[in-house]
Amino acid sequence: MNIHYSAALLAATCLATPVFAADGEQDPVIIVTAKANPEDPPVVAQARERLARTPGSVSVVAAEAYEDRFAVGTPDILRDVPGVLAQKRYGEEGRLSIRGSGLDQSFHQRGVLLAQDGVPFADADGFSDFQKIDPLGARFVEVYKGGNALRFGGAQLGGAINFVTPNGKTAQSPFLVRVDGGTDETIRGVAQVAGKSGAFDFYAGVNAFHTDGYRVQGYQDQVRGTLNLGWSFGEDNEVRAILYAADIYQGVPGTVTLDQALTDPRAPGATAVSQNQRRNLGTFRGTLQTRLRLTDSLTFEGGVYATQTDLYHPVGIFILQDTGTQGAFGRFDWRGELAGMKADLFFGAFYREGGTEQDLFVNAASAQGPRIGDARQIANALDLFAEGRVFVTEGLALVGGASWGHAGRDYLNRLNGRSESQDFEWLAPRVGLLYETGDAQVYANVTRSVEPPHFGALAQTNLLGSVFVPLDPQRAWTAEIGTRGRSGSVAWDVTAYRAWVKGELLSFQTSATIPSTIFNADKTVHQGIEASLDWWILDGPEGKLRLRQTYGWSDFRFDDDPDYRDNRLPIAPVHSYRASLRYEGRSGVFVEPNLDWRPQSTWADYRNTMRVPGYALLGVGAGFELGGVTLFVDARNLTDKHYVSDQSAAITATAASAIFHPGEGRTVLGGVRARF
Repeated sequence: MNIHYSAALLAATCLATPVFAADGEQDPVIIVTAKANPEDPPVVAQARERLARTPGSVSVVAAEAYEDRFAVGTPDILRDVPGVLAQKRYGEEGRLSIRGSGLDQSFHQRGVLLAQDGVPFADADGFSDFQKIDPLGARFVEVYKGGNALRFGGAQLGGAINFVTPNGKTAQSPFLVRVDGGTDETIRGVAQVAGKSGAFDFYAGVNAFHTDGYRVQGYQDQVRGTLNLGWSFGEDNEVRAILYAADIYQGVPGTVTLDQALTDPRAPGATAVSQNQRRNLGTFRGTLQTRLRLTDSLTFEGGVYATQTDLYHPVGIFILQDTGTQGAFGRFDWRGELAGMKADLFFGAFYREGGTEQDLFVNAASAQGPRIGDARQIANALDLFAEGRVFVTEGLALVGGASWGHAGRDYLNRLNGRSESQDFEWLAPRVGLLYETGDAQVYANVTRSVEPPHFGALAQTNLLGSVFVPLDPQRAWTAEIGTRGRSGSVAWDVTAYRAWVKGELLSFQTSATIPSTIFNADKTVHQGIEASLDWWILDGPEGKLRLRQTYGWSDFRFDDDPDYRDNRLPIAPVHSYRASLRYEGRSGVFVEPNLDWRPQSTWADYRNTMRVPGYALLGVGAGFELGGVTLFVDARNLTDKHYVSDQSAAITATAASAIFHPGEGRTVLGGVRARF
């Protein structure tokens, strides 16, 4: 019998075993529904109600949904959101792609706007780092897929992900202490305090983390801290200052061949140890925001922010960067009537600017060798956006909106004294409809997306004699249709989409020591289905039993390309399925077996010559809660399956292509959490 199907049968056996858990333990649904979910804390319910106004696929992930497991980065937080490909490479480095956005990216992230409290976390040119975000520093996470990110001015193919920081009014508890640890010398400590006094509220959180890592040269040491201070005045008015800092040391284990990944997954890449490859990052971020209730029907949210990041990054080459980004935003929200019909509207603007001083050297056995790069990169971006709804009937709303964007790139190569500037402008319209009936919604929309190239694409370090590579922005039209809602014991979210992409920015690795070369494809198609189903099999005084299932079908391919015909794009699995069964009972014990299944192999290269095997991973979470103290264990990959978790893209992959990241083997992590 095929090993994947054997694993599925084993998982089904595990899921059929009833276990008992804590009365009142909350595990809010990921799915946004037309009406509030009674399990949601008020602040999460408000977020779901706001996102339910969107005529497209959106999700809210509350902190309660992942607090009983060892969450490190976006792969752990977003694992149950359909349509989101969040794959761990090592440490907190991973792949984040929505509907195939930035699918080629072999390091860092693009194609999805990462934000904290509505403020972009990306550099001014749109390039992002996962490590800048604290995975345990969010009260909840909002996921806006594709064109549904218009609220942030976003015009990326993948949409936006917004991490919302707790404050003194929304934190889960006044005091929280948490200690986690387990396999590979992993240990983490977390402390949070929150409260309010009159008009003043505060939240402070700090966590420290160490692990040797599953792979050689995969260690990680970090300290993160968040401070959120608020002052309220009048009704629904406040000013808030949010400060965040992180100091991160992370080894880079490198990529290996497919055979090495499947036979010796702990081994590092060929030069990872001899060059002591690592990624050390220090970042500080400050935001000053306000919310004002201007009238009964009109509110304003706005603010300014600044981020400073220092990067010390010896890999195949030695990279030193000093990056500063600052910006401002303002958004109005209005609700009222238009020609006697219920209506609402939001409109606003985002502006950001910043620069990077970048030095590149040969990595000479972990020391700085000859200088090969000395550059200044300055970028700016302005987004104007608006979207409105008019309810032509009580349940049917017509939706229209658009964003206008400008992006500037200014680059100076000090090694050869050459410089170049380039500006991009675009208009991205959007139309849709939203129909509500009871607890269910049906939606459809058509949206244009535009993504200008970032500096890593324009000024490619493996083309030292040039300035900018001639690249066009990536453009796409995306159509989606779907439904979400809740009926009795079942909640669902199902979306089908198709994106016609022109000039998709794709990259491939030319060698193990040279960064990716990026180019515009001609025409590509991204289409798929995103589905999530939650079923409360039992929901009574004796306990709760919930089956959660997510499924994704992803068909990303060239469209009659002269070189690649209709070949599939590499990396993304065509089919992905995840299931978990959680039982909570009066005894204080909870258990949650889970299955992560990729039933089909994926292509490793654009020419579709090498396949990467699929896999099935089994895990289980368990624990108990008593008097505000929770003990839990999170066991993953119980069968110690060898598999590939992610890879770099290649034109033609061979047995010698060192482009693969091995997945982690069996790990057992646990922790204790206390609230006061």
